[in-house]
This record gives sequence, C-alpha cells and structure tokens, in this order.
Amino acid sequence: MDFAGMNVYAILLAAAASFMFGWLWYGVLFSGAWLEACGKSPEEVKGDTPSLTPFIISFVGLVVMACVLVGVLRHLGPEAVTLRSGVVAGAFMWLGFVITTMAVNNAFRGSKPQLTLIDGGHWLGVLIVQGAILGWFAV
Repeated sequence: MDFAGMNVYAILLAAAASFMFGWLWYGVLFSGAWLEACGKSPEEVKGDTPSLTPFIISFVGLVVMACVLVGVLRHLGPEAVTLRSGVVAGAFMWLGFVITTMAVNNAFRGSKPQLTLIDGGHWLGVLIVQGAILGWFAV
C-alpha cells in the first residue's frame, strides 16, 4: 500500500522494529545505566504513574523519521536504494544531525557524558534499523 508514493508497510515496519529496538536498548540493555546517567533511582521511576503519552509520541516520531529517511533514500535514485545504502544513509543522518544536536544540547544542559552515549547509541541503532528495512524494501 502506497501513500504519497511511499510504501506504508515498509514505513510502519521500520517504525515498529525501531520501537522494539528502543525497548531492548532501554528496557533490557541499559535501563540501570540510563537511570544513573539521568540521576534517578529505580524507586523514583517506579513511583511515577505510567503514561502512554511518551510511547505514542515516540511511535509517531519514528514514523515521521522513517518517512524522512525514505525521502533521503529516494534522492539516491531507484537503482541505488539497497539495504547497504539504507544503513549508510541512516548512519550519516545520525552523524550529521542526531548525535551533533544531542551532544550540544546535553553539554549546555550539563548532562553526564554517559547519557549522550546511551541515548546517542539508541538513535544510531534506530536509524540503522530503519535504514536497513527501508533499503531492503527499496522504497
């Protein structure tokens, strides 16, 4: 199914897969380290009333990110969109826009460097997962 010339299934798959990557990254691999880098204890977080809002915003953001990545990949030309070019484009988008912005914001905020590394690693993984899926579908 296409919308505005984009493969909606590939975009939704890329968003869902990168959402699950985020669960693995923060929920399984780096939950304790992330809490420490944020200066929070598990007790503080458990005391909060859970809200679906951040998860909804996250998924919508991931859909938008996948749509923009499709636009970038399409500028390579139809024959050049491959799994490899998707991964490379995702990594370049991360290097050029994501980690640079995060590093500046976190430096001015006075955040621990570990927070930038953990969050930056997450977004690198997200863009590589999305780039691989979108490139594989040759969007």
